[in-house]
Amino acid sequence: MQVNRLFEIVYILLNKNYITAKELADHFEVSVRTIYRDIDVLGQSGIPIYTSKGKGGGIGLLDNFVLNKSVLSKKEQEEIISALQGLNATNYPDLDQVLSKLNNLFGTSQANWIEVDFTDWSNSQKEKFLQIKTAIIQKRVLIFDYYSTYGEKTNRETEPLQLWFKDKTWYVKAYCRNKSGIRTFKLNRMKELILTDETFVREMPLNQTDFFVDNPLANVETIVMKISETQAYRVYDEFIESQIEKEKDGSFKVTFSFPLDEWVYGYILSFGSFGEVLEPDYIRNIIKKRLKEALVLYD
Repeated sequence: MQVNRLFEIVYILLNKNYITAKELADHFEVSVRTIYRDIDVLGQSGIPIYTSKGKGGGIGLLDNFVLNKSVLSKKEQEEIISALQGLNATNYPDLDQVLSKLNNLFGTSQANWIEVDFTDWSNSQKEKFLQIKTAIIQKRVLIFDYYSTYGEKTNRETEPLQLWFKDKTWYVKAYCRNKSGIRTFKLNRMKELILTDETFVREMPLNQTDFFVDNPLANVETIVMKISETQAYRVYDEFIESQIEKEKDGSFKVTFSFPLDEWVYGYILSFGSFGEVLEPDYIRNIIKKRLKEALVLYD
């Protein structure tokens, strides 16, 4: 966007005595003509910007210039600060100093509107998230053991591209060298992570449908459960309002969709005698069979 480019041009000039239009054009991957149009816009906005010809010349700012509100509106300043705070909440490196400078520059003390904690309550996932974040940002190969839906253990060598949160679960999108393709790994099944010094150049695919989930999300089933009113805290914690229907006897009828695997069966069973699968019948039979098998263990 032009506003972002104008903003960055001013910051580049604040840190350089001179820069040529060609250098700016190469940096932003636009034409020299576009850069000169940007310079005209900045000049008309009140920025004391000038050009000089000859050897050692270029584009510069008058001495002692300090960036003010002449380029960005109050709303644009707030949006920049808010966006950076959101990025900073993910522990993106070296943003604290940038935020501090911009707050001073804009004369604001905007409250930090977001905080993201990637760890669980026991803090046991902290190191894992740190390794994954480092691998993604620094483009370093990540090796780990991975357990499939059926408990099969494989060793994976990957090029991590993105940390992804989907329906209460963390995943890592990565290029898997073992499978020669893009895969999505469930974070809880990634064990014994090794962050290597080897780097890669692969970028995130533009077509998100290129991702294949090792825990297939294609086999998604809609499940209807009756849940006791005593579990209201779980119902409202774990389901959205549109999935919940209050029954006359005080119980809840909950309708949700989820990939069929061991996790979802375990989740249903976690309700114990307080939850009953109503539909579909084959899921109901699977749960019934597993309850009988569990009962045998206690006989």
